[in-house]
Amino acid sequence: MDQIKMVVFDMAGTTVKDDNEVERCFVLAAQKTGLKYTTEEIIAMMGWSKRLVFETLWKKNLPNAEDAEIQYKTDHSYAEFKVILENNYLTQSVSPVEGAKEIFSYLKKEDVKIVLTTGFYRKVTDIILQRLGWDKELDENYKGNSNSIIDLSVSSDQVASGRPSPAMINKAMEVFGVSDPKRVVKIGDTPSDLQAGRNANCYLSLGVTYGTHSYDQLAKYDNDGLLDSIVELKKYLV
Repeated sequence: MDQIKMVVFDMAGTTVKDDNEVERCFVLAAQKTGLKYTTEEIIAMMGWSKRLVFETLWKKNLPNAEDAEIQYKTDHSYAEFKVILENNYLTQSVSPVEGAKEIFSYLKKEDVKIVLTTGFYRKVTDIILQRLGWDKELDENYKGNSNSIIDLSVSSDQVASGRPSPAMINKAMEVFGVSDPKRVVKIGDTPSDLQAGRNANCYLSLGVTYGTHSYDQLAKYDNDGLLDSIVELKKYLV
């Protein structure tokens, strides 16, 4: 445990229950704005910056379109998605996954920094944190202290690029002065989480099988372990 200084968790599907809400919101926005997609395409891009997903799909829908048209279509779809997504998290139940509180408490006692990263933009991230009470004691930079539940929150719009880029992990390391990525563990429920961990050269890049992807879906990607429960993380930190 002395080697590990930080665990970087995904939010929806990893530490926050996700009954395919994000996918449903995405589908509604796509349907409202005439964007064609396949379920496989959406699943493959789970964990990405949400705006990038719309942009990628519009480029596939309109391969010969000018950049200006792609950006207009992307902006329209993304704006619809934001309204639907924010309403979902403001009005529907928001709960931690089973074992999240236990693992957070365990890491706090071990003085391991708890970082939450997400493909969501800041406003939705804040709504989720507030609904869960995880925003307790976070400062204006979303950094915690000895009394906070988490130690840092980073959303995809706070960095130059979202997952699978390592940018959010790198930002967290910078905040806490962790220079060696081999002292960092990354954990999430999507291929992009696993890839971000690898791209950051983390000590471990772990997946959870109770979120948006199954064991078989995640097993296709390079990883250091696939967990059926978040509390199984403990055995990787000994």
